[in-house]
Amino acid sequence: MWRNYHTVSSVDHALNLLREHGENARLIAGGTDILIEMERNLRPGVDTLIDVSRVDGLDQIWRDESGTIRLGPLVTHNQCVSSSVVREKSWPLAQACWEVGAPQIRNRSTLAGNLVTASPANDTITPLIALNGTVTLRSASSERRVPLDEFYLGVRKTVMRPDEMLTEISFPGLSDQESGMFLKLGLRRAQAIAVVNVAVIVRFSQTRVGLTCDKVRVAMGAVAPTIVRALESERFLEGRILDAANIDRASELAVEAAMPIDDLRASAQYRVRMVHVLIRRALTAICENDTHGGFPERPAMLGCSVDGLRGPSTVEYWNMDDKESDDSDDSIVTTVNGRDYEVRGANRKNLLRMLREDLGLVGTKEGCSEGECGACTVYLDGAAVMSCLVPAPRGHMANITTIEGLAGKEHLHPLQQAFIDTGAVQCGYCTPGLLMAGAKFLDESPQPSRQEVEHAITGNLCRCTGYYKVFEAMQKAGALMSKDEVL
Repeated sequence: MWRNYHTVSSVDHALNLLREHGENARLIAGGTDILIEMERNLRPGVDTLIDVSRVDGLDQIWRDESGTIRLGPLVTHNQCVSSSVVREKSWPLAQACWEVGAPQIRNRSTLAGNLVTASPANDTITPLIALNGTVTLRSASSERRVPLDEFYLGVRKTVMRPDEMLTEISFPGLSDQESGMFLKLGLRRAQAIAVVNVAVIVRFSQTRVGLTCDKVRVAMGAVAPTIVRALESERFLEGRILDAANIDRASELAVEAAMPIDDLRASAQYRVRMVHVLIRRALTAICENDTHGGFPERPAMLGCSVDGLRGPSTVEYWNMDDKESDDSDDSIVTTVNGRDYEVRGANRKNLLRMLREDLGLVGTKEGCSEGECGACTVYLDGAAVMSCLVPAPRGHMANITTIEGLAGKEHLHPLQQAFIDTGAVQCGYCTPGLLMAGAKFLDESPQPSRQEVEHAITGNLCRCTGYYKVFEAMQKAGALMSKDEVL
């Protein structure tokens, strides 16, 4: 794992540390990628993490006077899902953000991190390239703006230098004459890496024969070493009416831009076929003005809020360069379940292991160690997160709730009681995570539909396949909570 962990309070401080440590350092915000990579030794030589997650002003979404939408580097996927600016003026991006991971992951993972990771299967890169996005890269001595379609050099390779930080994502907001859609094909409904994803944006103009495609942008992911544009398809549609025949031909032309490979998720042949299918579906939906299908009216946020996720910005600066053993590490001062703790020797652990090994709070389970199963779900400053993907030092000066703190002093949480009443507990291993995610969701939507419940627990896997009783328990608890509020 890491040897040095710095929590900074300014961009300048982060950039100076990048300059000092060079290729041995990496920035961390959400941590949902880099912690897994370091755990698997996929980042040899990286021993320094620079935590920028508490820097003020980097988590903003706004639209300037020119109509350009700007995202700070700490903007999370769930913030984009809930942002009216993103949903109204860059709909394909909102759809892509909703497809990323599960609610607990979206509460931590940032768009900037998704872009920098540079996997051709990453969901948000595709719509941002279709939206003609640009990134701002800053170092201690310079700043430059790079169009996203020039940012990528290959699989997990970008033009970023080791001393640079991505400080802004910007792109033109969609006009009233534009419509767009993002579609993703995965091997399951949630928490799936894309087999293929596509983003299509069309600007229409009124002509004598009706609405005609004035400008078209088609981007495709997971079909080449980088996200690719279907340029021949775009050129074919421009100046033509978006009807069934033209849609089919444009979909055929899009296939020619795909250069997929065979891998564990799909064969190249299957991917080529799915490019045709997804482009046709997206263009048809745009033609029929039906691009919102499948997107929930009330997306599960599980406590997402800008201030809550960032935590206090006036946090003591961490400097562990000279520490040789865990025994001499600085203390992590934190509040867990309403009780204050000072923990030593946990600075090179994740939050899950600190809770279990140092605080003895073993209700939080370790199931997968990569943010897939949800058994380790806790609340970090009010938001549900996967604690296996949070560095323990991020818990410094934070407020944490585990399953041990969910119940009241005299009564169980209504969802805990509903789990008992409905027989929703089977082996019990996944139960703490399901309860934590479910209770946070019921705070937001006390009378959820079955589909909303399904969305809320997409980050929680039950290996006993006992979901039906879980659904029943959550809806029963919601009804009880709503009744209590009325009384």
